[in-house]
Amino acid sequence: MVRVKKRIILAEHPTYRKFSSLRIPLAAMKLHLAQAPGQNVFTGYGPGYVAINHVRHEKHLLVMADQLMAWDISAFEALEAAHFEYLLTFKPEIVIFGTGATLRFPRPEFARLLAAAGIGLEVMDSKAACRTYNILTAEGRKVLAAILTA
Repeated sequence: MVRVKKRIILAEHPTYRKFSSLRIPLAAMKLHLAQAPGQNVFTGYGPGYVAINHVRHEKHLLVMADQLMAWDISAFEALEAAHFEYLLTFKPEIVIFGTGATLRFPRPEFARLLAAAGIGLEVMDSKAACRTYNILTAEGRKVLAAILTA
């Protein structure tokens, strides 16, 4: 059995007909990620790695727009308060914590540690963390991505 996707022709769509009578022009918008020279951005990811500025990294990382360093942690299960205390030294507005291939939440006391310093914490899988970091960095936010690659 062959499935055929239904194509919608814009001129035949009821919403378009409604607005076309008003003579409101509809325009397509193309978005591009703007990258300032010298900024770190994620350019790829996959099983066990991320790419920053087209360079592949297979170790856990801390990434800011102007800094890139290995994060000395063996695995998610080895997370300790000291790992999150270290993040405070960078004074970010927000920490994007990429937990690897699957979403896992750190112990609540780690989030409280950052919150007490006025730093937001967003936890997501590493792919989503890479995308979110790029968007926030493009907006000029002081964001720190803490990425687990495994």
